[in-house]
Amino acid sequence: MSQGGPRSKRWTEQRWLVDNVIQANGIDWDQPRSLYLNAPMGLEAGADFAAIRARVKKFADCSPAFEWAAKRREARARDAEQAGQNVTARDNYFMAAIHWGAAQWPIDEADEKNLALNAKKRECYSDYARLADRHVEAVWIPLGDKKLPGWLHLPPGYSGGKLPAVISIPGMDSFKEGAVALYGDALLNRGFAVLAIDGPGQYESPLLGIYFRMEAWGATGRACMDFLAQRAEIDSERVTITGRSFGSFFATLAASGEPRLKACAVSQVCHEPGFHTIFQEASPTFKQRFMFMTGIHSEVEFDAFRQSMTWDGYAQKIAMPYLCIAGEADELSPLEHTERLLAALPGPKRYVVYEGARHAISVVSSATLGPAVPVLMGDWLAARAAGEPMASERWWIDGAGRVNASAL
Repeated sequence: MSQGGPRSKRWTEQRWLVDNVIQANGIDWDQPRSLYLNAPMGLEAGADFAAIRARVKKFADCSPAFEWAAKRREARARDAEQAGQNVTARDNYFMAAIHWGAAQWPIDEADEKNLALNAKKRECYSDYARLADRHVEAVWIPLGDKKLPGWLHLPPGYSGGKLPAVISIPGMDSFKEGAVALYGDALLNRGFAVLAIDGPGQYESPLLGIYFRMEAWGATGRACMDFLAQRAEIDSERVTITGRSFGSFFATLAASGEPRLKACAVSQVCHEPGFHTIFQEASPTFKQRFMFMTGIHSEVEFDAFRQSMTWDGYAQKIAMPYLCIAGEADELSPLEHTERLLAALPGPKRYVVYEGARHAISVVSSATLGPAVPVLMGDWLAARAAGEPMASERWWIDGAGRVNASAL
């Protein structure tokens, strides 16, 4: 991380420990970063991540390793386009954009380097959009006196008519360009348009002076809904919202302020009021990153600020159907907080818990043998967009992948 951004006590004191953990465990020391970044790119990018994992031996190696991969993919894309190989070009532009975005993650200030990497990410993703096999459009969502950055995706083969839509919110360490897969996206395949955004505090937004604030997220659902209601392609009666990881908190806040939304679906939960576990007990990079997202450099000030970060008072306003998917052993947000949130929701809900899974919901047998999270979420959202009724249920996905349903 750079020298001009916020500094937490744990980051300063434990930087040596982070480097030693990375030396022992690699780039996925705190979460399966190389896996979730690879996922939207597909199999071809697997070799990129094998090389990145080999290159990263300490925290300072992270950004250069992704930048190396980005330059390689961008060069391949430009050579392919010059040769008239547009499919190869678009695929490589997409992969380059994801790598450029990943290279931004270790930088916790809006410095020249971060701005340059962001510009390269947008440039490559714009080149991908220009050649894509479907409509991909850069959009800007008015929010107060600023505009949130986003990309609007329409499903392949769209030729007119009104589409259901999903507002897609990434996690703390994710970004909008990775929200929709290059091929075989679970939401596009089900006929949804997808509005992928960087909300207040997320990735590109702090570079535009849009920081995390509770009230800003409370207004984000309305802002996105107003934008989509003006689009000829979108059926404003069938708009839903999703959020992953810290996006589970952001999406909950956004849904609370917009009753026109048809449903809200969240996974890999972050629901602990005040967020003690993720900020005080997990990798110090999480708190460091979120301080940047708020624009607060003083740790004392940030610790006071985060006490106001709670779903209480917001969840009670969500009458729409709510899907919550979590790992039983989530190490970043104890499930007791998610269960209290669900109890506060007045509308129908489905609570899906994967036995033995941690925050990322991967690796363990319940996740590998049970319903895949993107598929489960896609089918649930499609049913809600179609107006199918639902009862409140708890689903326990056991180690054999079986769904055990009970009333909630």
